[in-house]
Amino acid sequence: MPEITIHETTDDAGALVRTRLALEDGVFALTVGEEVLPLPEGALEAVMKRYGKALDAPESEMMVDERLELGDGAALVRFRFMRRYDVIARDYLVLHRPDAEPLCEMATAITAALEHLARRLALASAGVTPRPYSRS
Repeated sequence: MPEITIHETTDDAGALVRTRLALEDGVFALTVGEEVLPLPEGALEAVMKRYGKALDAPESEMMVDERLELGDGAALVRFRFMRRYDVIARDYLVLHRPDAEPLCEMATAITAALEHLARRLALASAGVTPRPYSRS
């Protein structure tokens, strides 16, 4: 199954936990550690449109770590970039689409949004009505 690592973190015990985005038969799923969470249809594109910014650099100039082919000429790319004033490099995700400009955002932001959507879908699929958000 084609997949791409979109985030890495450590748990309370210090063990590495990878979040991967997999594509199988046109359906996306997040794997957080060993937990598999299906994503709602259209989630990746919606999140990238909401949070992504236009990227002016061609893919040939990026130091690509991983690439996930999405079909129809589209691809999701993860690359690492360190600004001159940063101490550590940060991971970014770029959604390349043949009919639109590439959209780019930090991988942590995209991962958080996708995980939120996947967990809400899991609750709804289990018949649990999620509590509405309040701004108190």
